[in-house]
Amino acid sequence: MRGIAIALSLLSAVALAFGAQFQNQAVGKTEESAESKRLGLRAVLGLLKRPRWLTGMAFLVGGALLQITALTLAPLIVVQPIGAVALAITSLLNARSTKRRVTRSTWVAISLCTFGIATFVAVASTVAKESHLDDGNLLQILTVLVGILLLFGMGFFTFAKRAKAITYILGAGILYGFVASLIKAVVQRLAQGDLTLLTVVCALTTGLAVLLGGWFVQNAYASGPPDLVIAGLTVVDPMVAVLVGIIVLGEAKSANPFVLITFACSGLVAITGVWLLSKVHPELTTSR
Repeated sequence: MRGIAIALSLLSAVALAFGAQFQNQAVGKTEESAESKRLGLRAVLGLLKRPRWLTGMAFLVGGALLQITALTLAPLIVVQPIGAVALAITSLLNARSTKRRVTRSTWVAISLCTFGIATFVAVASTVAKESHLDDGNLLQILTVLVGILLLFGMGFFTFAKRAKAITYILGAGILYGFVASLIKAVVQRLAQGDLTLLTVVCALTTGLAVLLGGWFVQNAYASGPPDLVIAGLTVVDPMVAVLVGIIVLGEAKSANPFVLITFACSGLVAITGVWLLSKVHPELTTSR
């Protein structure tokens, strides 16, 4: 089952890469994006009329369904980080689209992201185990997510005009990390036969987080290249989800101190790669 889950997660990463490329191209052509590097609600709704953006959304929805299926077959900390594969694919697609050469520094940043995530998944697959989830586990995730939604919701309408691509990416990555955690928790609860009001509330809250995270992502496309967006989402998202998986869902109870140190070091390497990519990416350095 874990092998199938990993294969589905890899296919999801491919869909994510193509979806990001299509949507980035559609968002970059909007007048509001070109002028302010930020999209308002009207501009986001206007994207629904763009075939290229809708094509990208179809890829993203397909990728999401594949990832949800993978989450039903294996622990969260095993399959969620695999999305980092999308980073290399997106970088190649974007380089071809913009006719820019992928620089050595960019490759170093991508390699750091990929190596950090690959190491994490390899180690996690040896120790990850699913445990029984109760209302307390679900309530912990829900409480933190609601707090983050309120914080990001206020921040988006207060500081959005001064926000940069990396800010939107971090926000979306954190939100989607909790979304993945809640989806995993809800699916596992349903598998346990625990369909309660709390489970329904979690599903509705997940929908709100997806919408706000999607708004963040579209603004990130408007102010940065797609591979930087994917780098943030495929590193920040799984890092948040993994922390929830370890701390709340108890998927790494059998991990020894050496494994936990490896988790921390590989995560630091991946995050360093994202930070470096935001500094050396050709599209960002030439626009400064």
